[in-house]
Amino acid sequence: MTIQWLAAILSLIVLILVVELVRRERLTFKYAFVWLFLSSTGVVCSIFKDLLFSISAFCGFELASNFIFFAILCAFVFVSLLMTVFLCQQNRRNDRMAQAIGLLELELKQLKGGKDAR
Repeated sequence: MTIQWLAAILSLIVLILVVELVRRERLTFKYAFVWLFLSSTGVVCSIFKDLLFSISAFCGFELASNFIFFAILCAFVFVSLLMTVFLCQQNRRNDRMAQAIGLLELELKQLKGGKDAR
């Protein structure tokens, strides 16, 4: 088995795993989209290796392996940036929810206090 087929099989396994996680609702499509794109790209580039060599030569890399490492590094930076954005959005939602719960608890205490006074 060549490294080309090993890369194709591993990329295909990741693709199937992500699809299965989305299907079982353990991963939302919002988060899975990047992984689906990256694994699909891995499958295509590992099957059509001439495409990979052409892209790496076009980008100015002498070795395709250097291009692969650079692309993986860029992909991880992009995924990290996306996860940071999603985390910040979640933090904002949590803050708003905590404030809303605090206001509801205050209103509930006021209603209970007013009811006891009558």
